[in-house]
Amino acid sequence: MTAVLEVTARALLRRVAIEQSEARVPSLAVTVVRDGAPAWFAARGAVEGAAPTRDTQYRIGSITKTMVATMVMRLRDEGALDLNDPIGKHVPATPVGEVTVAQLLSHTGGLTAEPPGPWWERTPGVTAEALTGSLDAETARHRPGRRFHYSNVGFALLGELVARHRGVGWDEAVTEEVLRPLGMNDTTPRPREPHARGYAVHPFADVLLPEPEHDAGAMAPAGQMWSTPADLARWAAFLAAGDARVLPAATLAEMREPAAVVEDGEVWSAGFGLGVQLLRHRGRRLAGHGGSMPGFLAVVWVDPADRTGVVCMANTTSGLRGSIATDLLDILDTHEPAIPAEWSPAAADPELLELTGPWYWGPAAYLLRLLPGRDLQLTPLGPHGRASRFAARADGTWLGLDGYYAGEVLRVVRRPDGTASHIDLNTFIFTRRPYDPAAPVPGGVEEGGWR
Repeated sequence: MTAVLEVTARALLRRVAIEQSEARVPSLAVTVVRDGAPAWFAARGAVEGAAPTRDTQYRIGSITKTMVATMVMRLRDEGALDLNDPIGKHVPATPVGEVTVAQLLSHTGGLTAEPPGPWWERTPGVTAEALTGSLDAETARHRPGRRFHYSNVGFALLGELVARHRGVGWDEAVTEEVLRPLGMNDTTPRPREPHARGYAVHPFADVLLPEPEHDAGAMAPAGQMWSTPADLARWAAFLAAGDARVLPAATLAEMREPAAVVEDGEVWSAGFGLGVQLLRHRGRRLAGHGGSMPGFLAVVWVDPADRTGVVCMANTTSGLRGSIATDLLDILDTHEPAIPAEWSPAAADPELLELTGPWYWGPAAYLLRLLPGRDLQLTPLGPHGRASRFAARADGTWLGLDGYYAGEVLRVVRRPDGTASHIDLNTFIFTRRPYDPAAPVPGGVEEGGWR
């Protein structure tokens, strides 16, 4: 474990101690991840009379959903499904069969949050057949795609999708294809010793009430898993950077793209991707998920930009403040801010080097930069405009990675002598001077020129 400085460790410990004491949490285990590896661990309170360790299991609730989503994306990458497929194509005989896989992953399918029947988190689960048979017209609360509406039922259907494609239970598929390759051998669908017991803390007295724990059956993909601080640190590292044995970095980046806004304002502050929650916090763009089950709370937040993250696990039904994870990130930034990587020069293709510098879309000035490799970045020189990065493709074009031009193709059009004439970006023509009359500007250029 890469240790943090002593002064940082004390500040982190103080914040954890305040949380455990003031929120009256029976036990709280916290790991700080830096550069994709555990950098600090602390625990307060007790599990069976002893301090929790990195190997103590806690129930992680809805963090399970990120693991199910990873399995769904593996199926997508294999070509077994398309994210635009209706769920009914893979899980027939459901009254919400028109909702797409992507909508279920991003909680935009409009499905009810909870299944019919008693509170599923505190009662034994039913089979997938019984669950789908209990769904009816009331399962759809909103028009698909209209808005974000968190749905545990949606992930139950995704778990069944995984099971039908793999021919084994969703948990077995996740264990063998996702957890084992990442070394997460202590993440299991049911608890193993040593594990924390779940408690409710009395609101007006310092006494505990044991919470029930059951196999959630068909609803298990929404929140069944148990894990340890050590394993969730590995999961945090995976969510930040990917792992070719499970999912490539590009697919993880796709999962982290905002698909739904949860909290909006001048800019969105909280959102949802494909199976992962998103949060903007003091310049960081965090990805992860929270988890809540009777007797347990957990959260994982990571910043893919510097592979820094926080894992918090507690055995209490309520009380843990949501700010604990971001407060710990703030402490780390205050005491040990990230050091930028060293810059060093790199070789550049002369033809690409020629492309760098100012370009004009009509009268609007842009700057084209050459990134490592053969990638490009287009940014406005003024306060307004559309910025995007572009990945080089084998055919000599570039594909937009983000911003307005995500997915659009950039082509460099050259003159007979090989020099660059203009850039064609999905019909937008960029020239070396504003409205260059020598370039094929759509609509033409007034012969009299500027006046």
